[in-house]
Amino acid sequence: MRVTVLTGAGISTESGIPDYRGPNGMWRRDPDHEKLVTYDYYMADPEIRRRSWLMRRDNPAWEAEPNAAHRALAALPDAWIVTQNVDGLHQRAGSPPERVLELHGNMFGALCTACGARSTTREAIDRIDAGESDPACHECGGIVKTATVMFGQSLDPVVLTRAVEAAEECEVFLAVGSSLRVQPAASLVEVAVRASARLVVVNAEPTPYDHLADEVIHDPIGVAVPRLCSSLT
Repeated sequence: MRVTVLTGAGISTESGIPDYRGPNGMWRRDPDHEKLVTYDYYMADPEIRRRSWLMRRDNPAWEAEPNAAHRALAALPDAWIVTQNVDGLHQRAGSPPERVLELHGNMFGALCTACGARSTTREAIDRIDAGESDPACHECGGIVKTATVMFGQSLDPVVLTRAVEAAEECEVFLAVGSSLRVQPAASLVEVAVRASARLVVVNAEPTPYDHLADEVIHDPIGVAVPRLCSSLT
């Protein structure tokens, strides 16, 4: 059975990584937090950049471990994992990296917005900790950011094309832990449904696409996903 899975922040909350929009999400607790992951704010304000690097430094994803849902998805043979997350937990759980499509990149790499030079997030954080307030590119002096797609940036067209193909070609499409409110990722649900895939939505709160689903599950993700995966193998 051909399975494609779209995962959002909700799948990683059981690994100790807070989501953005959930009941205890970072944006509900601190509305100003959104600026730290918004491209225009980041590029315009050195203080936003400094705070954004500190947020990355303190992200629990550095120490987080995959949970039962990540491991269950990794055990699905030949599944495509399309993730909105930047924490790398799918790969650490055992999903083949070549079958994990990171729509928003990942938090462990960094790049220069001017010349494209690559480095690591850890290097930038070390420079912050050593006293630099806004570490610039060693090559050209440009602004450095993590290799994540911030709000206000376009997704990598190659990754998005592969994700659309995975949605078109699957027999079952699982939407797990995503609010399905961020486009174009959420539109993959419609792509799959138009291609006659069975749609299952697993999320704590209702989503705008629940009416298209064959099944909507509000059980804890760490319980629901392993159960679902066992029925698909």
